[in-house]
Amino acid sequence: MPKDRLVLYLAAPRGFCAGVDRAVKIVEMALQKWGAPVYVRHEIVHNKFVVDGLRDLGAVFVESLSDCPSDRPVVFSAHGVPKAVPTEAERREMVYVDATCPLVSKVHIEAERHSADGLQMIMIGHAGHPETVGTMGQLPPGEVLLIERVSDVATLKVRDPQKLAFITQTTLSVDDTTDIVSALRARFPRIVGPHKEDICYATTNRQAAVKAIARNIDALLVIGAPNSSNSKRLVEVGKAAGCKYAQLVQRAADIDWRALKGIRSVGITAGASAPEILIDEVLDAFARNYDVTVENVETALENVEFKVPRILREPA
Repeated sequence: MPKDRLVLYLAAPRGFCAGVDRAVKIVEMALQKWGAPVYVRHEIVHNKFVVDGLRDLGAVFVESLSDCPSDRPVVFSAHGVPKAVPTEAERREMVYVDATCPLVSKVHIEAERHSADGLQMIMIGHAGHPETVGTMGQLPPGEVLLIERVSDVATLKVRDPQKLAFITQTTLSVDDTTDIVSALRARFPRIVGPHKEDICYATTNRQAAVKAIARNIDALLVIGAPNSSNSKRLVEVGKAAGCKYAQLVQRAADIDWRALKGIRSVGITAGASAPEILIDEVLDAFARNYDVTVENVETALENVEFKVPRILREPA
């Protein structure tokens, strides 16, 4: 029986970004240098496949530094940690490696600089997300006010409307954040913003690629974890750009084939913490079920690379 024809629009850029690639490499190099176990505070990146692979190599994932013994190395996740965490690690004389994405660290430095200038910070982000927790934890309690949506701007209670600055989580929807920033500037005309957009290049590029394919597809599949902020944003961006059906899947086994019945074109992308092997797995699954034609849609080239910390480049 002949298979139905299907066009797959493969978005690029997609998948691993430089910050994720660096963070995974840091855990692998820490295991090579010090042997297992190496402890990791929080999932190094939000992807079960990646985390399980590192766990198989000897990484132990914990949510608190108190769960780590003092005599074993600990790695801080790519999302960043509050200042109190490395301070506590130093107090306990622990060996630690900070895998915070350099673009998240840039936001941390920004917040500290504005605070030193006497400005109260407003952070646009998602409550409870580790990146937001880590960024807000760079300053004393009350110095960073969190907002999540445009409607939050009207109810903000600030210390001095003339002395404010804003920062953002790096994995937000570009369009939603633009609307929130516009509302902030309308209410607080003197608010200071970042010199360059806080939303990282990888998040921006992946959202732009989804917008480019959205008008040509009947459905969109985003490969990524349910706790991955940037992956969930890609689903939202696809729907906002006109794609009626968009699904977040961790692996090929999660695809809802019944929902795709009768379609002729599918867009495929992946969040910044999803490895290419999972994208290949999804492509293979479609090839088993359909007569597939693959169209690559590339909207940007990425050649960013971040160095790993010096402690891992030095001999044991």
